[in-house]
Amino acid sequence: MLPKTRNLLIRLCGLVFTVAALLLAGTHAADAHDVLESATPAKNSSVASAPSSVELVFNEPVDDGFNEITVLGPDRTSHWEAGATTVRAETVSVPLRPLGPAGIYTVGYHIVSEDGHPVSGSYTFTLTMPGEGTPAPQVQAAAAAPSTTDSAVPVWVWIAGALVLLAAGVVVARRIAR
Repeated sequence: MLPKTRNLLIRLCGLVFTVAALLLAGTHAADAHDVLESATPAKNSSVASAPSSVELVFNEPVDDGFNEITVLGPDRTSHWEAGATTVRAETVSVPLRPLGPAGIYTVGYHIVSEDGHPVSGSYTFTLTMPGEGTPAPQVQAAAAAPSTTDSAVPVWVWIAGALVLLAAGVVVARRIAR
């Protein structure tokens, strides 16, 4: 191999690796999903009067993708949501119907992190004094959360693209070296 060709090959490989490293260094960590920081009513709390809504606060902004909060009554089947789930930065909330029987209510949530990954969980709170409310009709409970799609490009697509470019650079460099 000629010295000029060899130097060109070394420079080309160095350029490809430098570009790939810069592309990968600019990506966000894929494991930094949103974490529930606080809730109203609070986790494992006891409340004497029914709250008018459930409000969840996460450590990072929540994406406008599919987000849902459900509130199940003590029978674990009746829904108590009174409208659609709304998102304001790190806060996700849903209005509630007046609660009914005393007992343990389960708050379930499914949100989309800003990085595009779904996060879900649940917790309970106890209503100590019965209210006079009735649960949502079965059809209304199923339609409580709007179905939207997430249009953001996940980080893994950018990483895969960088790896494909890196592989293409290696193939071109090897052909030039021949």
